[in-house]
Amino acid sequence: MGVWKYRNGFQLTTHEEVINDPMQWNKPKKIFVNSMSDLFHEDVPLEYIQRVFQVMKSCPQHVFQLLTKRSDVLLQYASSLTWTPNIWMGVTVESTKVQHRINDLLLIPSKVKFLSLEPLLTPLFDLNLTGIDWVIVGGESGPGARSIKAEWVLDIKAQCETSQTPFFFKQWGGTHKKVNGSLIEGRHYHETPVNTTHLELLTAEVLI
Repeated sequence: MGVWKYRNGFQLTTHEEVINDPMQWNKPKKIFVNSMSDLFHEDVPLEYIQRVFQVMKSCPQHVFQLLTKRSDVLLQYASSLTWTPNIWMGVTVESTKVQHRINDLLLIPSKVKFLSLEPLLTPLFDLNLTGIDWVIVGGESGPGARSIKAEWVLDIKAQCETSQTPFFFKQWGGTHKKVNGSLIEGRHYHETPVNTTHLELLTAEVLI
């Protein structure tokens, strides 16, 4: 760690000082709002979330990606938030026991909805991809990483092809993720949501 923003470890900490930072960036960026946190944590006040959404609304030059495991809180707050086209909303679905998060996401009025199937820990058959704009898949990495099976990935890829959902395979993961890479049968799959190819020109940024 040793990073000032994580001075409290993984204890919930809001960062008032960076909320307005995107308003200072004129060059369009693709911003992952929460890399090591969850904006929809049950202890984050709705007022704070609304402030973040207001900034995103005020910065149409950027694309903001939000990812949560707390789809129930997301659904509870959705009607109290302003959903502009530059806000992409996703849920993490790492195993069969949390596939219900997809149903919650489908009720959210975001223009782009995506699934992060990472770290993929079980097969995910019969995914409801109707209304889903993007699927990201990846294996767990680091010491003690749980293994991912190729047949799980190939099945999800086939489901995406059937539903014409863009498929992005991030990594096989493992202890040596760079060595294992991200090739599937000799090629990379880095598809992005339709009509968003301009994102290749954006600079990536993590806000928190």
